[in-house]
Amino acid sequence: MAVGASSVTVPPDPGEGPGAGREGGGDPRGSRGRAWTAALALLPLGLHAAAAYLGRYVRPSADEWCFLPLVRDEGVSGLVGRFYLTDNGRLGNGLLVGLYAKFPVAGHQWYGLVSGVLMLGLLWALTVALLRRAGQDVPRGVPLLVASMITAVFLFATPNTYKTFYWPAASVSHTLAPVLACAAAIPLLRARDRRGRVTAPAVVLLAGVFMGTLSEEASVVALVVLSGVVLFAGRLFTERVRAYARGWSLAGMAGVAVGTLLLVTSPGSRNRRERFGAETTSMLAPESLTASLRGYVRILETILTTWQYAGAVAAGVLLGLLASRRPGAPARRVLLPCRPLLLTGLGAAAFLVSGYLCTVITYPVFGPRVVTAERTWNDYLLLYVLLLVAAGAFLGRALRLRGGGTGAATVLAAALCAVTVLGLAAPLYELGHDMRVRAQKWDRQDRWLRERVAEGAKVLPYKPVSVSGMLEPFSANGTRPWPARCVADYYHLDKVTRGTRLP
Repeated sequence: MAVGASSVTVPPDPGEGPGAGREGGGDPRGSRGRAWTAALALLPLGLHAAAAYLGRYVRPSADEWCFLPLVRDEGVSGLVGRFYLTDNGRLGNGLLVGLYAKFPVAGHQWYGLVSGVLMLGLLWALTVALLRRAGQDVPRGVPLLVASMITAVFLFATPNTYKTFYWPAASVSHTLAPVLACAAAIPLLRARDRRGRVTAPAVVLLAGVFMGTLSEEASVVALVVLSGVVLFAGRLFTERVRAYARGWSLAGMAGVAVGTLLLVTSPGSRNRRERFGAETTSMLAPESLTASLRGYVRILETILTTWQYAGAVAAGVLLGLLASRRPGAPARRVLLPCRPLLLTGLGAAAFLVSGYLCTVITYPVFGPRVVTAERTWNDYLLLYVLLLVAAGAFLGRALRLRGGGTGAATVLAAALCAVTVLGLAAPLYELGHDMRVRAQKWDRQDRWLRERVAEGAKVLPYKPVSVSGMLEPFSANGTRPWPARCVADYYHLDKVTRGTRLP
């Protein structure tokens, strides 16, 4: 997304003096530019608002049946201890899960709104910080437009939006985690004095530790990206900041290593590996690596043929077309002259490598089902979306520097953003209908169970009510009783049996 990488190392772009940007159909960076970009941003923002509204139909399912009674009885600390000692070792994950599980059903309903606003806000702040560091000026609505398009494509272009966005247990591990990792770069981009330059490595170190205890996959992506900065700093940064960039990256890698060590040495992590047979099957065995590669190729087929990701490219093109060198931008250089092919190639390599490594570490747990465990893709899908935005920005910048009219390209990119949002809205509407139906059934059964418990019942039937392939007790025609024990605990019952009809 460093569309203005060259703007801090070379003279201002041609035509960026007085009267710049007026060729071929008006000034897209003037007051009219601010108006139409802000209006265009309303489309993805409206999609986010609709998605947040649908969050009112989210109800507990799958793992949350077990989280809720534990947090109710032992508090957030009890869940963190359970994660570390028994379940998976993810301390950071347990903390975030406990924060929403503290408010049972309401926590699930508000999770989409809170997490969506947080992710959008962080990506917006990251976009603004990148543009300022690159010395670029854009119409006021552009950073919000770019951030909202990134968030919309990231959350809603996935094959299973429910597990990506609405299922809190998966979202904190695989959707929120990579956004938090990106946010760790904001202090670095905003550092202007000695205090800021000292704070940035400390922040990324602590963020790395937290990330290591939150998500193994997001940690892998962070390590790949930071390793790339260390290895290729000589081709990205000027000499005066090269050592600092490497030091910042090494601090982040050290933090991830510490957090990952805390996770993998925990009793919970050992229990999880034993439960899935991962202790006896090495993920580095040739057959496992080959199977992971086959699964990853199938995942890439799905990702690369999802047309809505073109919206990220379109947002990047608009960014490149509308950016200009900011008056009074610092003359001190940070980045070497812009080389789009090199930067795009490095980004593509980081995406492909991190995606494959994420598949390798998840294959021992999911096996062939790694191809359908879409929620685990999100850790590297954010990197893919950011790469597409950056590629689009380089393309838009190239069109702008060629001179001549850019009005047609601007209109086409804006139209593609709009079409993408509309393409994402239709499946979201269908998902909202399914969620509403499930919520009605869940609420009816919930009331009935609570009424029977109040009358003294100890054993009651429970009929599974699922949405988007979510696990429920007695799902798969009753062959999967998990988590029936947790449902019984949630309702203060001794046991639940498989129900054949709703009350």
